[in-house]
This record gives sequence, structure tokens and C-alpha cells, in this order.
Amino acid sequence: MSGQPSETSAQLPLDLPITPRFGRDDFLPAPANLAALTMIEEWPNWPNRIISLYGPPGSGKSHLLAIWAAQAHAEIYTGDALPSLDELLQRNLSAIGIDNVDQLKDETALFHLLNFANEHRLFVLMTARRLLRRDEVILPDLLSRLRLALSLEIGAPDEGLIRAVLEKLFRDRQLIVDAPALDYAALRLDRSLESVRAFVAAIDHAALAQGRPITRALAAEIMANWLPNAD
Repeated sequence: MSGQPSETSAQLPLDLPITPRFGRDDFLPAPANLAALTMIEEWPNWPNRIISLYGPPGSGKSHLLAIWAAQAHAEIYTGDALPSLDELLQRNLSAIGIDNVDQLKDETALFHLLNFANEHRLFVLMTARRLLRRDEVILPDLLSRLRLALSLEIGAPDEGLIRAVLEKLFRDRQLIVDAPALDYAALRLDRSLESVRAFVAAIDHAALAQGRPITRALAAEIMANWLPNAD
């Protein structure tokens, strides 16, 4: 009958975008990120005006940067698109954030930015997957500026944080997931929040496509794509 959805069309999931939430209440504290979170919450009483957070992808660096930027009214740039000195002089900046500074493309721009921040007593928060090595920085003066920053490492998440993130991501998608499925996935997923996000997207897609609830059995099927011996 016309106007009625076919069985096939009803099973086609829509890939609706899930907007990440970067508020303080959305950040999940854990031993791996506690030192970095504490530093963010202690602003502006920092021991150093330039702080560098580094850690694996998906460890919460950009989230912490967003939390701090909201507090400090900071302008956020990325390592591969830094402003020129002229642009900095034209802006009324109170603080500066640099996400993914390890993707730096213009050493001179970063050198001028750090000098500008020092001269105007601005706070700077940088994030990176890892600290830049000496052989990766050509400008000696830039290397000396970077070494003056206080660096804090964010470690890989533990099983407790993995489970908490799973719960949060499912909640963001308004999905109800039984505890055995959460426990099964938290125990077997890589200790990477990127893996957690990929898993949640995959199991959500599969549940919609197959018209199934998210259970341990479905989690095991999805996990088999990552770990052939997951059972």
C-alpha cells in the first residue's frame, strides 16, 4: 500500500551526526587525567602561564582545552593554522589555546605567538599527542620557549574510564544498554577513547539496521570486527 514504509526502508539507519559535548559536567575524571583536570580547575592560579597537555588521541585533551577556554575567554587556534603576529596585534586577546600543536606547520608563527603571550602576560594552553622532539624543531629559540612550558601527561584510560565513557556516549545517543554489554565491551576494547567512539557508532548502527536491542550478544558480534578471539 502506498504511503507505508517498506520493510527494507524501515531497516535503513540514518547516520545522524552526534554533537560532542565539551562542558565541564561532560568530562569524566579518572586517574589518567586527574593532574590535567586539576590544573584546568586551578586556573588562573597556575605556576606557569604556558601549559602543555599531551596524551594519546581521544584522551580528553581537546575537551579540557574547551573547558579552560570557556573559563578564560580564550581564543582557540590549531597547530596547523596559527595566526600571524599582525593578527595577534589586532585582536584583544586575554588567553590563547592551541589544539594539536604537534601538527605545527609554521614555527615562526608559534615563536611570535609565545613571545606575544609572554609580553602581554597572557595564559597559553597547548595540546598535543606527544611533546615535540628536539630534532623536530628547527628554530632554537622556539625550542627554548617550548621547554619553558609546564607539561602534563594524560595517560591511556583504564577499564573504569572506558566503561564510564561507554555509558556517556550511549546516553548522548539516548540509547539504553544492558550492564552485561557494557562490561563485555569495557573489558575487551583497546584502551583508547577513539576505539570506544568507533565501537559505540558501530553497535548503534547495527542495532538500528537489525532492529535489535544492544545486548552482550550484539556487542560480541561487533567486537569480533576488532578482536577475532573476543569470545
